[in-house]
Formats: sequence, structure tokens, C-alpha cells
Amino acid sequence: MISARWLGKRKPYWDRIEAIIKNAGHRGVSALDHSELRELGLLYRQIAADLASVREDPLSQPWAAYLNQLLARAHNLIYMGSPARPRGILEFYRADFPRIFRETWSYTALAFILFLVGALGGLFACLADPSFQRFFLGPEMSSTIDRREMWTHSVLTIKPLASSTIMTNNLTVSFTMFAAGILGGLGTVYMLMMNGVMIGVIGAACWQAGMSLQLWSFVAPHGALELPAIFIAGGAGLLLGRGLLFPGELPRRQALTFYGGQGVRLALGTIPVLFVAGILEGFFSPSYIPVAAKFACSAAVGGLLFLYLTQCGRKRA
Repeated sequence: MISARWLGKRKPYWDRIEAIIKNAGHRGVSALDHSELRELGLLYRQIAADLASVREDPLSQPWAAYLNQLLARAHNLIYMGSPARPRGILEFYRADFPRIFRETWSYTALAFILFLVGALGGLFACLADPSFQRFFLGPEMSSTIDRREMWTHSVLTIKPLASSTIMTNNLTVSFTMFAAGILGGLGTVYMLMMNGVMIGVIGAACWQAGMSLQLWSFVAPHGALELPAIFIAGGAGLLLGRGLLFPGELPRRQALTFYGGQGVRLALGTIPVLFVAGILEGFFSPSYIPVAAKFACSAAVGGLLFLYLTQCGRKRA
């Protein structure tokens, strides 16, 4: 158990590295003299050891969160000026992105909950008032569902164009959802809930028309990648809003830089996921492949994404 005496002895070192980071400002390590650079390296290693000790005490989790944040800021200061490596992008997707996802998974979970609330709201609104479906989806799509026709078959005739358009749209939605977090997170919340309402209304309309299997067999292959990517981008927007509204012990500007930096990396990490999802949505999802194969594909790609996010980038003993 971490004692108050131990905390009292270590706290001056934490305050010192925080002062060095503040002194560096936007100029980075170039603003520090030789002695401060040496001190920064020493303190960085000491605080990494302190963090490992604090994490072992369940009652000291607030201190663990503080030290983790402090260590991340010091890491950014130390390595921000390092030359870019040819394999830097691969290293980011191999280790950094899944690691950041695990550190911030609660924001992705919150984004999923907001989406789910919107979906349930759209479902119940559609079931309670059938006219809500036509109002929300428009007469053209509502008429297509009334005729028990899937609106996705036209994709098959323009596969390459449709796939590239879908990718562009998905990336636009994801980055807009992240950027909307600058409105204190409210823009991200709105987009998550409205996307959820859309899914809920379409799901209810297809269920009432007896087309649930056609709908979900279409959504399943690419949705196993697209929806998690949307939730991750939504979590990135919520992180941005958190830095703006709830900076904690950091100055608001530094909090926005820290949490916004995490959000940017989360949003960038979804690019390959949405790229693969766009290919599946343009070529595989609307095809006449058996329904069982589509759900099997969904389980396979969803499982691979889960393993990637939870296992990649972990340091091995």
C-alpha cells in the first residue's frame, strides 16, 4: 500500500518534471539547457518506476492516472523532435494505435452507449408511430421498403465506384465526428445519437416489412468493422470535448493538447479499418453470396479486429 510518506517524498520530483515540461512550451527540448535535458531524462525514468509502484495499489488509482498523464506528456516532449522513421507508420498501426485504444476504451464504450440509446429511441419511435419512419427516411426509401425491396442491389452494378464512394463517406463521417468534439463534445454526441436513430428506424422498418434477414445479412460483413470504427472516432471526439470542458489538474490548453492528441491518433487509426469496411460494403455485402457466409465473414473480421485492438502492442515478458 502506498503511504503518505512515500507520496510526500516523490511528489517534488513529479512537480519538477511538470515544471520542466511547462518551461519547454511549444519550443520543445530546444528550450531547455543541458542540465535540464539530463534532469528530464532522469526524472522520466524515475516517474516510470513510480507509476509501476502506484499501479500495484488499488487505492492509488487517481495517482496512477496522474502519473500516466504526466509520463505521456514527458514522452511527447522527449520524442517530438526525433526524426521520422520509414517504418513509423507501420509501428503506429502495429503498436501505438491499439495501445491508445486500450488506454481510452471507456470513451469508445461511452460512444457505443450513446449510439445504442439513439438506436433504441429510433426503434421505439418507429414502432409507436408508423409515420415517423416515412418522415425520417423520406418517401423514396420508405416506398422501397414497402415493396419489400433492398435498396442495396444497385451497388452491384457499380462496385468500384460504390466502394470508393463508401470509403470516402465513412472517412468523412469519422473525422467529422471527431472534429465535432471541439464543441464541448456536444457535436459528437449528436452525431452518434442521430446515426443510432437511423439504424433503429431502418431496423424497425425492415422488421415490419419482414426484411430483417436481408438487412442484417447486408450490414453484418462490413458493419463488424465500420461500426467499431465509428465508435472509436466518436470516443476520439469525446476525448477532445473532455480536454476542453474537464481539464482536471492540467491547464485547459495543455489538456486540450493532450486529450486532442490522443483523439487524433484514434481517428487516424480507424483509416485502414474503414478502408477494408468500404471494400466489403461495395463488393461483398450486397452480393448474392449465401447469408451464412456473410455472417461467418462478419464473425471472422470482427474477431480479428477484437484481437488486434486487445492484443497488439502489448510488451512481452
